[in-house]
Amino acid sequence: MPRPARRGCRRLLLMLVVALLFGCGTVSLIYALFPPPRTNILVVGLDSRAGEGYQGRTDSIMLLGIYPGQLRVSLLSIPRDLFIDVPGYGMQRVNTINVLGEQEAPGQGIALLEQAIEQSFGVQIDRYVRLSFDGFTQLVDAVGGVTVDVERALVDHAYPDGDGGVISVQFDAGVQEMDGERALIYARIRHPDDDYRRASRQQQVLSALLGRLINPSRWPAALSAFSSAVDSNLSLWDVMAFAPPVALTRGRFEQLVIDRDYIQGTASGSAVPNYAALDAWLTGRFR
Repeated sequence: MPRPARRGCRRLLLMLVVALLFGCGTVSLIYALFPPPRTNILVVGLDSRAGEGYQGRTDSIMLLGIYPGQLRVSLLSIPRDLFIDVPGYGMQRVNTINVLGEQEAPGQGIALLEQAIEQSFGVQIDRYVRLSFDGFTQLVDAVGGVTVDVERALVDHAYPDGDGGVISVQFDAGVQEMDGERALIYARIRHPDDDYRRASRQQQVLSALLGRLINPSRWPAALSAFSSAVDSNLSLWDVMAFAPPVALTRGRFEQLVIDRDYIQGTASGSAVPNYAALDAWLTGRFR
């Protein structure tokens, strides 16, 4: 638990950020004194393209935990090849759950994925964001692109071109601006290393995207793209409520990728999360 002095500092910082973002009115004061509750958001990127709807597999699965009262933002990536228990289906690869639900009825994919993650990880999911490749590129372009620090040079000679073939793509090391299409490639590229590194890159891009939203002048374009190209139950009030902690952390979130240190095998050879190892990190961030 934070010490009283530290809690006081956090409350003061929250009041300052709220005042800067929303003005020094009564609403700002109420927000600072009575911040919104912790909210867990399931962020899902599908491998579907324009016209394919939301029936694709989940290429990216992240949990975004926002705790306004503690000015805390956390990000957890779940690798697509892990197996978890799915209500009504038993053990399934996590990236297929959305497809199973959509086969039941349109819109059921995200609901089934929420239920499976809640049951397996013991966290409550309050909101979701589900977007396709096209929705992702539109959203990134709407905020003017993202700034990403590429840690090391990446080359992939087998990146899918969307038409059944492959192309070569390359990223040099260093800080660079990326539009939606380039950011999508960076988030999907995987042949130079592995899915765990790729998940870290996806966290980088999401953090950079949220960092762009600190500037309220970008909100109209972002909301327009969000409403037209993204499936979500986030409200405008949610966006306003999450702005202060996101603004204060400026994309420097507490991040974890479920990698080999948090995975164990089963008798059948499947990879499953090591829930005991994850418990301490999840508690306080998502519970």
